[in-house]
Amino acid sequence: MRYGQGGGLTDVGRATRERLRLQAVERFEGGEKNREIAAALRVSERSVERWRRAWRERGEAGVLSKGSPGRPRLGEAQVARLERELERGPLAHGWADQRWTLARVKTFIGRLFHVTYTVEGTWRLLKRHGWSWQQPARRAIERDDVAVEGLEEGDGRG
Repeated sequence: MRYGQGGGLTDVGRATRERLRLQAVERFEGGEKNREIAAALRVSERSVERWRRAWRERGEAGVLSKGSPGRPRLGEAQVARLERELERGPLAHGWADQRWTLARVKTFIGRLFHVTYTVEGTWRLLKRHGWSWQQPARRAIERDDVAVEGLEEGDGRG
């Protein structure tokens, strides 16, 4: 194998992968067999079979790399829109309270852009763009200080 499984390639690596696939297309057009192409390009026969099928179905565009499937990214314009929408608050987007949790932001990104992130990926995206974990600026209205004090006294640590 000339390139690692699962993506994670640099721009140079992706360009190398593109060249390999386009070389395979030239060989398809020349009538070479999958085994010959795989040996010449030092890739698996299975990869050549996939490329040939994609080439038959969609032409040269079918074999071009679509990038890593595991790391969808938002563009700068999308991130700017996400920030504006997050600043409007969760209530404006259908949640019952004013707390943005990572799970909510993840769900919101999916609804807004049709892109899937993990909770950890959501955290990294937000952190990369200057968002941080925040505590509420004021105490919750529903807070029952008597109940909280009773828990502290009766918790066995006092």
